Amino acid sequence: RSPGLCTIIHYLIRGQLGWFGLTVACVVPGYAAQLLSILWFRADGRPPGCWLLALHVLQLGLWKRYWDVLRMAAKAGASARAGEVLTQHGDVCVLRLLEALLQTLPHLLLQAYVVVAVDPAGFIPGVSAGLSLLSLAWALVSYSRFACLLKPGHLCPPAAAILCLLLWRTGMLGTRVLALVLFARLYSFWVFAVAGVHWLLMSFWLVAQQTNIVAQPCRWRLFNCLVGAVYIFCYVNVRPGPSKHRVAVFYAVSTQDIRYSTWV
Repeated sequence: RSPGLCTIIHYLIRGQLGWFGLTVACVVPGYAAQLLSILWFRADGRPPGCWLLALHVLQLGLWKRYWDVLRMAAKAGASARAGEVLTQHGDVCVLRLLEALLQTLPHLLLQAYVVVAVDPAGFIPGVSAGLSLLSLAWALVSYSRFACLLKPGHLCPPAAAILCLLLWRTGMLGTRVLALVLFARLYSFWVFAVAGVHWLLMSFWLVAQQTNIVAQPCRWRLFNCLVGAVYIFCYVNVRPGPSKHRVAVFYAVSTQDIRYSTWV
């Protein structure tokens, strides 16, 4: 939260009200994760009180969930509550990934554009963009780690594997964001056309895979559209089973996008 808050104060002090308003606007989508967290608390039989609602309004609801997971893990140890700890940890990972995609990613794009196209010497926007990139990469790594723990017979990945995953996610996201920002600097709003074509391709590709995570037809279409938008920047495995062929297709399309942007 601190880099985003420092960036907002930075723009306000310098009188850059346009960038200040856009940076504040990037905070608003993050409340979707906070609202979902409240609904999940209620579904678990824990009606949120005033104190819990205040934490979510301040966008600290996920920190409360992290605290609950740590406290439950300390009490559970090797007892039968280990499955409940894993479930609660999974809820936090999914909510954190949603918050990162809805809030951290737009903030990263905005600050990266400011550094590249508006104020190359801007220290605070540059630091904020770098920390946002690491935060988004870590959210994806946490989700991947949880998905690995769900598989039967799989243990927690070692620290070296997690570090490699973090470097991979950071490099992938960094190149995608840089390519889009450079394209936006040269061709302005045409970047939305390029991103739109990629989004349509990825959405139709998801429909062709017949993902069955969501049963209702309307929600299934919405799910494919949302994940298709995520695939503009990174790959998230939404189907069980080996994913090497799907990852290969994703990287083939993404690499062509990056090469085209670099060539332009």
